[in-house]
Amino acid sequence: MQGENDPLAAFWMPFTANRAYKAAPRQLVSARGMYYRSADGREILDATAGLWCCNAGHCRAEIVEAIATTAATLDFAPTFQLGHPLPFELAQRLAALMPAGLDRIFFTNSGSESVDTALKIALAVQRARGEGTRTRLIGRERGYHGVGFGGISVGGIGNNRRAFGSGLPGAGHLRHTHDPVRNAFSRGFPAHGAELADDLQRLVDLHGAETIAAVIVEPMAGSTGVLVPPAGYLGRLREICDRHGILLIFDEVITGFGRVGAATAAEAWGVTPDIITMAKGLTNAAVPMGAVAVRRALHDAVIDAAPGGIELFHGYTYSGHPLAAAAGLAALDLYAREGLFARAAELAPHWEEAVHGLKGARHVIDIRNIGLVAGIELEPREGAPGARAMELFHAAFDAGLLIRVTGDIVALSPPLIVEREQIDAMVGMLGALLDGVA
Repeated sequence: MQGENDPLAAFWMPFTANRAYKAAPRQLVSARGMYYRSADGREILDATAGLWCCNAGHCRAEIVEAIATTAATLDFAPTFQLGHPLPFELAQRLAALMPAGLDRIFFTNSGSESVDTALKIALAVQRARGEGTRTRLIGRERGYHGVGFGGISVGGIGNNRRAFGSGLPGAGHLRHTHDPVRNAFSRGFPAHGAELADDLQRLVDLHGAETIAAVIVEPMAGSTGVLVPPAGYLGRLREICDRHGILLIFDEVITGFGRVGAATAAEAWGVTPDIITMAKGLTNAAVPMGAVAVRRALHDAVIDAAPGGIELFHGYTYSGHPLAAAAGLAALDLYAREGLFARAAELAPHWEEAVHGLKGARHVIDIRNIGLVAGIELEPREGAPGARAMELFHAAFDAGLLIRVTGDIVALSPPLIVEREQIDAMVGMLGALLDGVA
């Protein structure tokens, strides 16, 4: 147990092996562009955009200036029965980036809050449409939807759920789409597995469509280790939802803002949901912020059904916070000016060739990629699942490379400003490091 004089003791760190970390801490103290700097003065090449979030790289001057100017002008203003100009401007800009029709924007402070907001909106919509029996929410095995009680209820990662009770009543789960036997080393969309969307029909047959409010999926499941949807899967899910009056929610906290070569995966892949959740790249991670884009018809159903006064009894003190909104506007300007969404699409073929160059590397049993994302799956160490990848994580940091690991999967998602030479350097370092990991 750490003593009271230990400067690391007070911070209970999130999703961290606290005892192990505090016994051998590794710290980042500054960042710029594609690099962090460690506490011992080394440059660390960022292969993860922080946590999937710094899409334009670090400490971009335009965003820093926007935050500083706003902090000196309007540090806070409530958005309960009042307003200030910035979130209205940002909502209009976001609406223009969303698929046609999803032009009503609700602001939150994180991806977790965006998910819980989307789930509550779905329930409110069904009730407003006179279908109040639709209270069941469907997620997917291996899905990650943040850490609110709604998010962990529809989420499908066991360790995120099991310590916190039964969750929301009636939550159900589709089967996951990971099929390494048929789809190992897929490039882009796996060829096999579209039929797994039919699992929703099974739940409809089991529970009745009249009980199901919404289905939520990540278009690409990121935090579980980069599970790319099989070709045709998302379109098939959309068709089943339409057939039964079920709302379809895309959790685009990771895939939004250029990660797969467009503003959203919905746009890039041609499947439009009813609700989209966002966060991370929305402000380039400079200030915490999330958002939910909702079809106008669904928004209007809730507004028009209310007898008067407040229509949706939901919100956060910091919804549309001035600093966050200023950062969001500056980030969108930066994405547009530098063409970063298109740049991600242009770099994707080089990225794919580079990461698949690790096929045959020591311990690698699968590689999958889409856009500027890759998952490199390692064979687990016998009796110690996750240990091999964590050893690689530490070795990479010490060698000057930041990666992310989840279980025995290495997840890579560099900032969209990455250069081809930096992609090659990342992959080359990983290959060399894998040779040294037992």
